[in-house]
Amino acid sequence: MFTNIVTANGTLNDRYILRRENLYQGSNGRFVERFFIDETKSYIFKPLTNNTQLGKEVWIFENILAELPLKYPKILSSSVQTKLSNNWIILEDLGNITHTFDSAIALELTALMAKWHSLPAERFSNTELIGPKPAIEEMANHILQNKEKVFTIFRLHNISERLESILFSACTSKPFSAAKVLCHGDLHQGNFGYASGKTVVLDWEHCHLNIPNWDLFHLIDMSHPDFPKPDDHTLRNKILDCYCEETQISVPDRVKFKQEYYLFSAVFSVWMMLLIQSDLDNQSAKWTAEQLSRQLKETIRNLVECAEEII
Repeated sequence: MFTNIVTANGTLNDRYILRRENLYQGSNGRFVERFFIDETKSYIFKPLTNNTQLGKEVWIFENILAELPLKYPKILSSSVQTKLSNNWIILEDLGNITHTFDSAIALELTALMAKWHSLPAERFSNTELIGPKPAIEEMANHILQNKEKVFTIFRLHNISERLESILFSACTSKPFSAAKVLCHGDLHQGNFGYASGKTVVLDWEHCHLNIPNWDLFHLIDMSHPDFPKPDDHTLRNKILDCYCEETQISVPDRVKFKQEYYLFSAVFSVWMMLLIQSDLDNQSAKWTAEQLSRQLKETIRNLVECAEEII
């Protein structure tokens, strides 16, 4: 069906399509596109958008997603080759996706997350699945190595010395679980939403083994310049309670579980704060200064809320 749709150099062939539109740009500069072969039939063309993830999305589709009660765009055709530009997939088009974040979708995603976290981690231990960001321990080390930058940003945003002490203590002690589960890896608001009234989860190429808080943080507290989240700190606790219920964490263990989440979220948020501030200073990001400033404000809000919960 898709013969000749993609050229030998891994781009859409305009001779065989009616029209095309860019959806978003990957980290390597290539665009994910919607294309039409006639007025009624459209598909999604996704070239390799991150050079470290060669072949990963196809592998995950074939080995993981079929086992999960999820709605996601099916891969209809693909090319996995050693030459980066020749790697691409064609997916079904689910239509316009509304990237909502509210209690309903957050709790539904939490229940789904518990299901993919329950897959046996040992099945994937010998597979080269790589996340999009450093491990939380590496983030903590980066923060310790950049104390002065952190202090400067904290002063600008009136973060108290008491919270500073809590955060740097967490970075030093690194009290994070070692138990790994299969994580989506990049579950920010741009990668989930509603399509035709159903919840969909997109972009699984960053799926990898990590601790549960990795996915929880992306769902709850990860900020994004394109998708500002409402200020609802009560939802954080609802999501954590839901995850505890779904994964059958005992009531006595839930306080410890939540404390580790607050520490994880606070440390990750400081790391994000440094990253966003760097983008603002260098003016090199693909987002506007207004978007990044709003993202920084949201990140610091989440950071403070979680740090305040640490006992």
